[in-house]
Amino acid sequence: MKASVYNKDGKETGKDIELKDSIFGIEPNDHAIYLDCKQHMANKRQGTHKSKERSEVAGSTRKIKRQKGTGTARAGDIKNPLFRGGGRVFGPEPRDYSFKLNKKVKRLARKSALSYKLKESGIIIIDNLQFEEIKTKNVVSLRSSFEISDKKLLLIVKDPNKNVYLSSRNLGNVKTVSASNLATYDIVWASKIMLEQEAIDVLEQILD
Repeated sequence: MKASVYNKDGKETGKDIELKDSIFGIEPNDHAIYLDCKQHMANKRQGTHKSKERSEVAGSTRKIKRQKGTGTARAGDIKNPLFRGGGRVFGPEPRDYSFKLNKKVKRLARKSALSYKLKESGIIIIDNLQFEEIKTKNVVSLRSSFEISDKKLLLIVKDPNKNVYLSSRNLGNVKTVSASNLATYDIVWASKIMLEQEAIDVLEQILD
């Protein structure tokens, strides 16, 4: 399928680019998208949560009352989970939340997410995303040119670009990634994707 190429002023350059149906026009697989996003978020979890169990709470181990004859339930020490300040039963333990996902599933997920975005007219092909200097207003004016200032924007560049990254870093609803580091979560997060023309070749090499 063909897509128009725009410049940074939001105007068409008169050029069209052919997008491969095998990447941007497949039948999306929702479950693959779900699994890849789930793995992405799970890998970011620290997993350092911890609560003290009965053996770890500070307190006396003296039996606080006699076993029988009180009319209430038997109790051992003050660290009993039923008492205030006692240990917690089956509390959270430090753990690793990351899990393995096959490369083919991750590739399918990215292609599915890109296909969804193209169907929704959420992808803008731009001829050049390079900035000569680091200024936030470069990205602000870029968004204004396409009238997407209120949208979550994902900038996909061919190679890691310091000027583009630093210019967009102060904007909370703008992300910049290189094509080789593109994640399904980033695609799903964005309302609009601005894709540098040269980055398409990189995506085709990785995903096709």
